[in-house]
Amino acid sequence: MAIERERMDYDVVIVGGGPAGLSTAIRLMQLAAEREEELTVVIVEKGSEVGAHILSGAVIDPSGLDALLPGWRDDPDCPLKTAVTKDVFRYLGPAGSLTLPGFAMPSFMHNHGNYVGSLGDLCRWMGAKAEEMGVEIYPGFAAADVVRGENGEIMGIVTGDMGVARDGSEKDSHTPGMELCGKYVVFAEGVRGSLSKRLIEEFRLDEGREPQKYGLGMKEIWRVPDAVFEPGMVVHTMGWPLDNQTGGGSFMYHYGDNLMAVGFVVHLNYKNPNMDLFREFQTFKTHPDMAPYFEGATREAYGGRAISEGGYQSVPKLAFPGGCLVGCAAGFVNVPRIKGNHNAMLTGKMAAEHITQALAEGRSGDTLQSYDDAWRGSAVGRELFKVRNVKPLWSRLGTALGVAVAGAEMWVNQLLGTSPLGTLSHKGPDFAQLKPAAACKKKVYAKVDGTLVFDRPSSVYLSNTNHEEDQPVHLKVQDMELQKNSELEVYAGPSARYCPAGVYEWDLEGPEPRFVINAQNCVHCKTCDIKDPNQNITWVPPEGGGGPNYVGM
Repeated sequence: MAIERERMDYDVVIVGGGPAGLSTAIRLMQLAAEREEELTVVIVEKGSEVGAHILSGAVIDPSGLDALLPGWRDDPDCPLKTAVTKDVFRYLGPAGSLTLPGFAMPSFMHNHGNYVGSLGDLCRWMGAKAEEMGVEIYPGFAAADVVRGENGEIMGIVTGDMGVARDGSEKDSHTPGMELCGKYVVFAEGVRGSLSKRLIEEFRLDEGREPQKYGLGMKEIWRVPDAVFEPGMVVHTMGWPLDNQTGGGSFMYHYGDNLMAVGFVVHLNYKNPNMDLFREFQTFKTHPDMAPYFEGATREAYGGRAISEGGYQSVPKLAFPGGCLVGCAAGFVNVPRIKGNHNAMLTGKMAAEHITQALAEGRSGDTLQSYDDAWRGSAVGRELFKVRNVKPLWSRLGTALGVAVAGAEMWVNQLLGTSPLGTLSHKGPDFAQLKPAAACKKKVYAKVDGTLVFDRPSSVYLSNTNHEEDQPVHLKVQDMELQKNSELEVYAGPSARYCPAGVYEWDLEGPEPRFVINAQNCVHCKTCDIKDPNQNITWVPPEGGGGPNYVGM
């Protein structure tokens, strides 16, 4: 029996209230005002408020904001205040480090001119700007499905039903989701968005592209004493505790009111299933070069999320009948710069301009081919083209040699506009890279001390994560027998070690192993959807408003 749903119609529907979705909405309204036309735009955001699910380093390249809201520096309410004053690159060994000279880096790798701050707070500010322009924003509503037109085109989304019990029955509070329909639908869900993933597969948007690559980024916010605080200081490291064959690194930024953002990224093409990504992060903080920064400091927040790392050769086709992808839903992160927020804003702005042109021509529900054709020749495409081989070289040659060769290759690209290496492939998706556990070494990690090294439960507590317990589990295991025979018996249960929030565990006490899913802990990082070696776990949105409630991330 079909569910009767309320329907609301708009000119443009946007899924996701991050930098890409907000930029799309703001630019649409700017153009409508210039043309003196009425335009209806709605954003659906699964977080409890705009910014609740936003996590980023973040050293922000201001080019996206400059293009979209050029007066942002003069706005006293804009939370982006701290300019970069010091830029440090280090390679860490077990007991010491090597500082890499700034002159060895191409100019676009330098952070001077960028700003340090909270992307979540910036999105809250942008959300207020969008609402002032007339954009409707519905936080706490997850986009669970799409609405199709007569010819299969995307003409809207369906928000998730509310008040569904764990067993699938309807509670007294049950409310069917709404249909939000538009002439075009913009998917700005961020990395590994659930609907974006489905649409990329259905419309074969990744045909002829390299597989998307990913990293897991974990982040903490600390408040540090004056003796340690250096506003505008930016430190990036590579190396220890990761081995040479495992890509990743750290960031540490000082900004605001004695705040320090510290984080750790592990590339998800790692091979050793015994590696515990959260404990790698915690162990990193004990390095002799890093531990002094935490003396007298207090940890205030924690979170984690996946990062798209495939770059230029992995960006799928951006447009399909009735809709398009913007920002990290498509993957525009510059891996060596560890930056993608400016490109998210620029692609959102670009999509808005092509949608505006289509609406002016009386079109709707067609494929915005002009948007897809435009991005590679834009500032976004030119930037990603220069660094397209960094990730493949890092993966093939290891950290020490790979980063050195990639640095030289970036110089060639900057000076000559091309490279003798052409465009390298990524050689397969991340989930296919794990080796059997028996073929890999186990690792030893720093012990929890509650002052520098923490456990998962106390960390997830700081993410303010909450889900209604009596709702369907939003982490779907397709074949539980396969999970036992392969994920556990071959790979020794890596889900318990790649998840940064303690969602998964194997209970081995009973007569048969039992796969336990603590869905209430989920911080929506999507790592399980990416790294499960059998692609046997699918992340779908929980009831709207659930998940982390990040503050200042």
